[in-house]
Amino acid sequence: MSCTRVAPELDAAGRARYVTEHLPPGLFRVPDGDNTSVAWRISPEPFPLKPSTLAAIETLGNDLLAFYRALNGLYLRSARGTAPAFIADELDRGKPEQIVRLARLNRFKQDVPRVIRPDLILTEDGYIASELDSVPGGMGFVGALAHTYCELGSDSVGGPDGIPRSFAAMLASLAQLEHPSVAIVVSQESADYRNELAWLANRIDALGLADVVVCGPQDIVFTEDALFVRRDDGREAKIDVLYRNFELFDLLNVPKQELMLYAARHNRVKLTPTPKAHMEEKASFALFHHPALRALWRAELGETVDERLLGIFPRTWIVDPRPIPPQAAIVDLTAGGLPVHDWAQLEDLGKSERDYVLKPSGFSELAWGSRGVKIANDMPKDAWRDALHGALAGFAKTPYILQRFHKGKRVSVPFLSSSSNEIKQLDGRVRLCPYYYVVGNETRLGGVLATVAPADKRLIHGMADAIMASCRVADDGF
Repeated sequence: MSCTRVAPELDAAGRARYVTEHLPPGLFRVPDGDNTSVAWRISPEPFPLKPSTLAAIETLGNDLLAFYRALNGLYLRSARGTAPAFIADELDRGKPEQIVRLARLNRFKQDVPRVIRPDLILTEDGYIASELDSVPGGMGFVGALAHTYCELGSDSVGGPDGIPRSFAAMLASLAQLEHPSVAIVVSQESADYRNELAWLANRIDALGLADVVVCGPQDIVFTEDALFVRRDDGREAKIDVLYRNFELFDLLNVPKQELMLYAARHNRVKLTPTPKAHMEEKASFALFHHPALRALWRAELGETVDERLLGIFPRTWIVDPRPIPPQAAIVDLTAGGLPVHDWAQLEDLGKSERDYVLKPSGFSELAWGSRGVKIANDMPKDAWRDALHGALAGFAKTPYILQRFHKGKRVSVPFLSSSSNEIKQLDGRVRLCPYYYVVGNETRLGGVLATVAPADKRLIHGMADAIMASCRVADDGF
């Protein structure tokens, strides 16, 4: 859908100020003296992507959906004993029995995530998918950005309403209803996302695509026949789809979670994302690269998709403290040019040799929002040694992964300086976050968020010094 210009002709600084001033009040702004401002840098234009880059990103959606289906199939086969047992062992490690049982219920057997958001680090050779998220934040955020840029006449990937339209299409496909009633349930632990999800719900309602309510778990009303949501005016409305905006590691702290899951198990409501913790484990990348499983992955994915994913999933290892035989080594992991057979070999590596990222695999409050991520070559040797020891010690409860670090390509992007009120250039590195929605048997790309962090920052995430923008297509893009 094309954009309609509603603002007068503006120079670059004026365009950036327009975006700042017209993002939804109370949603993305923070106090700034007597006024409010956004908590990141604003570019006058969406981030430019080459047509070939966008084409690859569009193809990636179905590849990632195929990966999730393959992961789900291999996990269930492992649990049944028809695939190597260590697959389920690795993906279930640290989880309470209730969470493991939930993942194996026949009712959810074929379910896979219906919202998929990878973190793509733009490199000199293309991009690397550093991780996947199936309960992502940012949907309302990038949706509002795209909508605001489009008011200036700037195209964004997906158009002005790509995110709300794609999210609504996913919900309708899941419910098999043209106009479903939906509750987006936001837990206290995930409360930071409530306002952006409220924007998304309101936009879907305004477009007439679905009836969407954002609520807390306490607002869900259970009956034997259906689930209802209690609205702000006290009325109760039956819901067709419950969108779970809370993490499974926090499940036992979520009020009424047992009633919501009971209703989903008995088909009283459609539940998404699927309550399968193994689908949220970063250890899946390590299993994907495991030499003993390569033939299984290729059989599940097909040769073409398997090759594409091998090209973008970074080499990953599970940080496992269990001893291995003296004649064995960890496949493809070296230290000082020698095969690694003991994690202690990594402790004394110099910074230039520590091209690794250390992070919790999944079922932990540290496993989202970059909270537990450690960039090895950005740390003093003592801190790196402590981080590695901590990861090894936490194996039974919170497994960690070690991942090959890929440096992002340097880009130059304009932004509005808050100090001089003039356009300046940021020398940075970019992370692209495409938002895919599963509609039927395929994915639909709703939009892409670009986060451009200063080039001296190893970890690319939302920060005051970063530019955050939706993406557009341009022949001179990246």
